[in-house]
Amino acid sequence: MSRPEIDLTTLAGPSGPGGSSRVSSMAAGLTGSEILKIAAEIRTMVRGGATICNLTVGDFDPKQFPIPRGLRDAITTALANGETNYPPSDGVLELRQAVQAYYRRELGLCYPIESILITGGARPVIYGIYRSLVDPGDRVVYPLPSWNNNHYIHQLGAVGVPVPCTAANQFLPSAADLAPALRGARLLCLNSPLNPSGTALEPDELRKICDAVIAENARREGTGERPLFLMYDHIYWPLCVGDTRHVTPPELVPEMARYTLFVDGVSKAFAATGLRVGWAVGPADVIGRMAAIIGHVGAWAPRAEQVATAAFLDDQGAQEEFRATFVAGIQRRLEAAFRGLDAMRAKGLPVEALPPMGAIYLTARISPFGKTTASGVVLRTNDDVRRWILETARIGLVPFQAFGVPEESGWFRLSVGAASAKEIAEAMPRLERALEGLA
Repeated sequence: MSRPEIDLTTLAGPSGPGGSSRVSSMAAGLTGSEILKIAAEIRTMVRGGATICNLTVGDFDPKQFPIPRGLRDAITTALANGETNYPPSDGVLELRQAVQAYYRRELGLCYPIESILITGGARPVIYGIYRSLVDPGDRVVYPLPSWNNNHYIHQLGAVGVPVPCTAANQFLPSAADLAPALRGARLLCLNSPLNPSGTALEPDELRKICDAVIAENARREGTGERPLFLMYDHIYWPLCVGDTRHVTPPELVPEMARYTLFVDGVSKAFAATGLRVGWAVGPADVIGRMAAIIGHVGAWAPRAEQVATAAFLDDQGAQEEFRATFVAGIQRRLEAAFRGLDAMRAKGLPVEALPPMGAIYLTARISPFGKTTASGVVLRTNDDVRRWILETARIGLVPFQAFGVPEESGWFRLSVGAASAKEIAEAMPRLERALEGLA
């Protein structure tokens, strides 16, 4: 017998008695993702019939970039075989072994099995690193722009030490930039290739940064200070393009294995963002504590996807076959956007772009500040420019404010995973005409 309905629309609505005191101070002060807000705005326009070249969310449209056939088939097989119960909290052993072999084969890094933790995507790895290393009041050093470090710092009650970076250095930090901030810091966060700029650290500069971390930890020995760790987020490392060579801290300075925690997974390497299979690799004592944290919050990857990923990582031929077309497709899109923007620069329009090095991102400066649109609006801020481009040129971009940069500098991230090369090439003339039409 069905139960009588009780209308709770008002009682469970968006506001309740007590206002912000109904939640913790941390939750009350946590801001949402600016990128997802922009993406929601674009979805609303698309539902209304607009055609948008969406270069916002760092994701893949499966119509453009489907996951590898072998990985898809292995998931189906795993489900058919009943791989649907809880996995171990540190990950299915076969996948941990596959990641171990993958790092040895692809990166030349030989880690013990105890150094490998499987999680439900890369975000739990980042959270686990912060949670296992950072206490309230600890200092966390990170470059600007960067993705979400400010939000993790807020959740932990830590003290953020942002290090501003500029286009002159491809928005990447140098050892000289970071050195003054490392003394007394608990965690240094690096990402290469970088979200949002799509640029990558050069080997010589990364070696200098590693040397600075080793020197700081040598200074701390015998003082009672806890060591400085490096979170090295290289989730995009298989997506390096052109002559870019990805490097890792322990490869350059083996002693860094004591202090480096890798953030990695299948989401970007194999266009598998929705499968939620990530992993951490690092010193076993920290990884063990991270496994306990991940186990308590249940942030493990689904068992069937873990079993399938293990089989796929062991199939080197299938990976190489997939990457041959996958990375080439990303590069075509990045180059189409770069060529279009660089042509506008050559014509004297207020546009510039950094050559792509990796990931699925291109960084561009579009700065028609002080110009007036056809509707009479004067463009004064990045968000003014973003909205005008969306409405006039039908292109979705993300301003650098979403990555912690406060200045109205005109820098934007373009993400190419959800658009075709044709869509991007067709969007560039629309932007050019829009810029030419400003007064």
